[in-house]
Formats: sequence, C-alpha cells, structure tokens
Amino acid sequence: MNEHLRKGSYQPRPVKRVWIPKPGSREHRPLGIPTVTDRVVQAALRMVIEPIFEKEFAPQSYGFRPGRGCKDALRRVDGLLKEGHLHIVDVDIKGYFDNIPHQRLMELVKERVADGRVLGLIEAFLKQGVMEDTAALKAAEAGTPQGGVISPLLANIYLNPLDWKLSKAGHEAVRYADDIVVLCRSAEEAAAVLEDLREWMMGAGLTLHPEKTRIVDMTVAGNYFDFLGYRFLRTPRGKLMKLVRPKSRAALRERLKPGTRRSSGLSFEAIVANLNATLRGWYGYFKHAHETELLAIDGWVRMRLRCILRKRTGGKGRGGSPTQQKWPNRYFVRHGLFCLLNSRGEELAGLRGGGTC
Repeated sequence: MNEHLRKGSYQPRPVKRVWIPKPGSREHRPLGIPTVTDRVVQAALRMVIEPIFEKEFAPQSYGFRPGRGCKDALRRVDGLLKEGHLHIVDVDIKGYFDNIPHQRLMELVKERVADGRVLGLIEAFLKQGVMEDTAALKAAEAGTPQGGVISPLLANIYLNPLDWKLSKAGHEAVRYADDIVVLCRSAEEAAAVLEDLREWMMGAGLTLHPEKTRIVDMTVAGNYFDFLGYRFLRTPRGKLMKLVRPKSRAALRERLKPGTRRSSGLSFEAIVANLNATLRGWYGYFKHAHETELLAIDGWVRMRLRCILRKRTGGKGRGGSPTQQKWPNRYFVRHGLFCLLNSRGEELAGLRGGGTC
C-alpha cells in the first residue's frame, strides 16, 4: 500500500453497498462500506486536507467538523427563533450525496490543493466501483458514497460556496451536512431565499426536493419544522416548543422493542440494564425536548416492562390499572430503571429527587 501511495498508483477497491432503513421510515438509503485498507487511506487523506479547508468553511456549517456538532447547530436555531427569525426555509436536497457532480467538486478541491498525487487519490475514491450482491458495478459518475471516511468532508466542500453566498447576502442559515434551514425575519425574505436556492442548486447540478423543501411561517399556531431529530412547533397558545421528531421517537421504540418482548428469557435486572444503556444515550441528545415527550417515553417503557412482569406471573395482555397498582412507578425506580423525566428534574433542580417517576 505505501509503495503504491508513493508512486501515485494506489487504486481503491469497490465499496460494498448495503441498504439501511431510514429511522422511523419504510424507505432505505444506500451506504457504501470501503475495505479496511481504503478506510485507513481515506483517514490519512482527510488528515492532510481537512486543515486546509477547515479554515475556509463558513461558521454556519456544523456537520462533521472538528469541535462542532448537532447540539451546536440546534442551539443556533433555537437562538435565531428567539431573536425573531420566524420564517423558515426548510431545505431538502434530493439525493445529495448520490448526485454531487465530480467535475465541479474536483474544481473546488483544486482551488486549495495542488499536489497531483492527492488530487488523483481523491478522484480515484470518487470513481471507485460499487459491489452489490457480489456483482461489481461500473464506476460512479456522480456522488460520494455515504459511509466513506472522506465523504462528509467532500460534501462540506461542495456546499461551502452556498454557505458563503447566504452569509454575504445577510441570511441566517444553519447547515449540518445536507440538512439546511434558513431562518428569515419576513415572508418576503424567505421567498427570495428559496428562489435563490433553486437557482444555485440548478447551477450546481443539484435539485431541491419538490415536496420536502418548503417555507414555514412559525408565527402561525400549529406550524412546525424538523431539524436534526427535533421538531420545533408553534403551539396554539403561541409558544415555541421543542419536541422529538416523530420519526426519531419511532426509531427509539423500534430499537427498544426487541429487548422488551414478553417472551424475553433474560432476568429483569438484565433487561433493565440493557434498556438503561440506550435510554441514557437517547436522553443525552433529546433532554431539551418538552417534558411531555420524556414522560411519554418513560410511560411506554414501563408499559413494556409491566407486560413482561404480568406474563411471568401468569397474566395476559397489558392489564391496565391493576397492573399499574401491582407494579407502580416506584417499583421500577427501586430496580434502577433510568427515568428520563427524573433525570431532567434533577438537572434543573441541581439535586436528586426531581421529576415524577
């Protein structure tokens, strides 16, 4: 491998394509899995070129960047909403990672990188073949496979001109990879932004999703937009509320169901321990959602556990109120079940015993 890299003759192997379900959806998205060797080479390549582009990236880009993440992007959106940017351009680029034009992408890379070996290596990764069902497919003509180590960086490079275009025009955008929202102060500004986006996308060889790209007036009760797993909603009483996106909530339930089947042969303590590992991680990300969201998940988890306990004592079904009386909420607290609402209460109060579990 080292010899081929020095000579500039390294050729990546075809990536293995697998289709994974989108969280909370029946749709699937392609994931390209490189070989171990290719992953090592991509990681080394990223270490070389990432510092070059990192200093060029716009501040409203948060995805796959050192020292930045989803929570930073969400805090920015939350802050802009509170400042009165209530007309949202919710942007969805149709099949972004699969449709990035290689030629234009390489032109952007060449603006900062002159080393021919590095450029050749990037182009080789872009055009490497894809294997699906053990059959080698032709080299890709567009796109950068999701799953590659270097793909997120290349995706950021391609959208960086758009970031700066919006910024120089005075628009407040927040982007995480291909998830973009532009928060405007007026309906007129939002309409102008959407028209500019359509024009830019056309010139960049990309397409806005006709159904999913929309303008949302967050001054109207009941209106909402989704971003990075959260749902921002204007309530009938005029408040802005952060909820969990329904697909994210459904994805959590699907993840927890296998471990909470009534036929589980694990001890109750083992079941609770397995649940806690997932619930703690989920809470770490979604703890800023409205407390009703946490309460609903807590209740659903306890319902699943009561079904297990009821079956083990010879009962059937959920059992309703009698089951709750037999195994009240405090029963699960005693057995160490992680309670989302309790944890939120403890954080807010700064002491133990908050919440209502």
